[in-house]
Amino acid sequence: MSKFTSIIWPKVILFGDSITQVSFQPNGWGAEIADKLARKCDVINRGLSGYNSRWGKIVLPRLINPENSADSKIEAVTIFFGANDSALEGKSQQHVPVHEYSENLKEMTRFLASAGVTADRVIFITPPPLHEPSWEKECILKGCPLNRHNSVAGQYAQACVEAAGQCGVDVLDLWTLMQKDGQDYTVYLSDGLHLSEKGNQFVAQHLWRLLESRVADLPFILPYWGDVDAKSPESSLLCDQ
Repeated sequence: MSKFTSIIWPKVILFGDSITQVSFQPNGWGAEIADKLARKCDVINRGLSGYNSRWGKIVLPRLINPENSADSKIEAVTIFFGANDSALEGKSQQHVPVHEYSENLKEMTRFLASAGVTADRVIFITPPPLHEPSWEKECILKGCPLNRHNSVAGQYAQACVEAAGQCGVDVLDLWTLMQKDGQDYTVYLSDGLHLSEKGNQFVAQHLWRLLESRVADLPFILPYWGDVDAKSPESSLLCDQ
């Protein structure tokens, strides 16, 4: 076997709560992003259902190791928390005060910078709006009272936008965009909190607009099959790109 250089694929890391964890399901926003980047970049799902920014801040250094060569080609990281942080105080152990939420986002950005992921490669995503009547039905089924309000989710979304500005990172403000011009945002939600198929499409479309410039120049990894030298495939397939 000829000597060859291992290929380290570039990465886009999706970090967040359940809205990120389930994003690789059929028609999910993460799956659509991964499809767009097939053969160019690995899209890594690091969604953690039920987590808030406090817990995310703690585990992030366990997920990205600056000493690992595989983590040396991170093209972008999305940080998508807030839907759980904004749970009402006293109604859920997931609650994180809005000021701490903001500071957690900033601390995660500082850690990423220390790991070589500069601010221009980080994208914050705000929590989406909350439809209280639909979510209250889910809460009742679980034997608990309504534990989230849309107005409170909006406060966390605003804090996320402000933190993004202070950190110099891009932000996708779902809470505002999904309610723009008084549109019926309930079509974007499956249960009042999590995303519907249309909501996943919305996130994928708007996130891609922010991601595309960061990954547009990534080359196609390994030659197109028609360009492989059939008589000497090693010369095509084992050469450095």
